[in-house]
Amino acid sequence: MIGQRKDLLGLEDLMAEEIVSILDTARTFRDVLDRPIPKVPSLRGLTAANLFFEASTRTRLSFELAEKRLSADTVHFQTTGSSVSKGETLKDTARNIEAMGIHLVVIRHTAPGAPHYLARNLDAGVINAGDGTHEHPTQGLLDIYTMRERRGRIAGLRVAIIGDVTHSRVARSNIWGLTKLGASVTIAGPPTMIPAEVERFGVAVAKSVDEAIEGADVVNILRIQLERQRTILYPSLREYARVYGITSERLKRAKPDVTVMHPGPMNRGVEIAQDVADGEHSVILEQVTNGIAVRMAVLYLLAGHKAPGETAAETPAMEAKPTHGEPSLPPRR
Repeated sequence: MIGQRKDLLGLEDLMAEEIVSILDTARTFRDVLDRPIPKVPSLRGLTAANLFFEASTRTRLSFELAEKRLSADTVHFQTTGSSVSKGETLKDTARNIEAMGIHLVVIRHTAPGAPHYLARNLDAGVINAGDGTHEHPTQGLLDIYTMRERRGRIAGLRVAIIGDVTHSRVARSNIWGLTKLGASVTIAGPPTMIPAEVERFGVAVAKSVDEAIEGADVVNILRIQLERQRTILYPSLREYARVYGITSERLKRAKPDVTVMHPGPMNRGVEIAQDVADGEHSVILEQVTNGIAVRMAVLYLLAGHKAPGETAAETPAMEAKPTHGEPSLPPRR
């Protein structure tokens, strides 16, 4: 359990200790993924339903793999050809699925707040896999996990988030999680893609990309969310690439050992240059692998298990690892 919660709806609502608990649990499962047989029986007998009302590849496959690696039974729900296309409400769809004996529901939806609505109406645990432009908590967690593994810490890091912040649920989850763990976050992008009064989230707003990445430990590059923009917010993609795209030359302003990240999918040659995406500083593919471990941790904890250090005796297949002296949380009651 993450604190006394049955759901993971966003990082805004989590305490720093809860985030650390997930990261520490993910480290244990990351070791599991490196085994010859990357599977444990932790969720055997439980069933997870994946409700994706919005197109997804990475997140959907990552959750499916995480569930299978934990030995959970899975049910996959698609809106095309389902009762939703016939007028069934979200609440009725979910409650029918729960009546089938579902224990965990993973949902991605175009409407902000859809996971929260389900959580209020279901006994099953609900995991937000992205709701509109609100939050994408597991992406935020896997980004933070990757930073901590690469940099050894989060507190004190200088993180630059570049791009379409207004329409990015990834940016919001990163900002909430990073600031709670003590990182310094600077954002940059076209003024039309920066939320009003964003400073209230505890971040600095740079006047240019060059200013934002000056001395940065981590540069997290966002995709332009064209599908969520109701109007054209920038003259052209070519102009965007010239002014805001991260190139190897521009990246020289950051720390020499800077970590480059992108939640995907990438628009190569627009927000990120080809050589940067595939360069020595890039951990984009690591993010994908780490995402499975992080989602395994979330599923495991929400299913009612204890944090690392408390589970080793109960789950021999898992080996608890050091937690850098950071606190773990009690089990779900």
